[in-house]
Amino acid sequence: RSHGGRGMNGQGTIGTPAKKGGVKKIIITVLLISVGVHVAAGVIAGIVVVARYFAAPPAEFKAAKDVRLPAKKREQRMNMAAFDAAAPKPTFSDRMQSTRPTAFSLPDVPAMSVDQILPMDASSIISDQVASVADTQGLGATSGALAGGSGGFGGKGFSFLGVESSGQRVLILFDVSTTVENKASSIMPISKIKEKTIELLANLPPTAKFGIIEFQRDFTVFAREINDLVNTGKSNREAAEFWLTAKRKKSETIDTKRGFLEVLEYAATLKPDVVFIITDGSFEWNVSTKDSSRIPWEEVRQISQLLKDSTGKPSKINFIAFQPKPEDFSELRKIAGSNGKAFEMKKE
Repeated sequence: RSHGGRGMNGQGTIGTPAKKGGVKKIIITVLLISVGVHVAAGVIAGIVVVARYFAAPPAEFKAAKDVRLPAKKREQRMNMAAFDAAAPKPTFSDRMQSTRPTAFSLPDVPAMSVDQILPMDASSIISDQVASVADTQGLGATSGALAGGSGGFGGKGFSFLGVESSGQRVLILFDVSTTVENKASSIMPISKIKEKTIELLANLPPTAKFGIIEFQRDFTVFAREINDLVNTGKSNREAAEFWLTAKRKKSETIDTKRGFLEVLEYAATLKPDVVFIITDGSFEWNVSTKDSSRIPWEEVRQISQLLKDSTGKPSKINFIAFQPKPEDFSELRKIAGSNGKAFEMKKE
């Protein structure tokens, strides 16, 4: 019967369940091996990451730059530190006292500003080196940090013929025509104006520079060969005083066709901070024209805009006008603007 039962199947299907169980075992084995490989790889990666924190860092070799200040810079910093530490002279602050008994007590002296009463000692501020540079003999220009610009002592103000201003590069323009001399003679002679000019140069800051131009229909320039403003050293001031009083040679004059306009153009090349112009408010061409011998104010305003300092800022233009016509003085005030001044000199 056993053979009969087998024959009833007829296909030999009795071994199929055994084969299915073997396939499942193989699949489970492969999955377990794959999981085991991934777990092992994760453990190894974790060990490597953790080991990095305990491993010694690799050696690095760096060459640090040795920065040393030269001796001159150290000396300059020491001088600046001494300047910053400079203090005013000690003041006497005891109260008023009396050796005789009185029935009342004297009040305390009121507090007063001592800024103007006790100025700082210049010897503790300016070193011998700075003083020697500021008073350089000859017409050479001051060099280094003390040259030109608006820094340093440029903030110190000064006054010229009643006009106050400030700056480091000062240029003075004199109209020496006969009409100006005649108008000024009844108020202030030209000789007195030149004395005031010398006083102005003496009162300028030690780091300042100056220049002088005399003009009518042509013009002459002090220290023209330098082609720049000169420092305020004693020898330069003495040379300027001699130049103001000496007679002009024809070789020293610069001929112009456009008169005062060319004077302004030359002045612009000197890059002044401050310009003082002494005039009567009447500027004429050097050559006669059919319309008028006077230069139109529009052209004077246009050329005056060329006057700028070394930083490109407009120069302070100050007019000192002797008995000008009202319409001329009004034009001078427009040219001076808010940056400069127009001062009228007239009879009392």
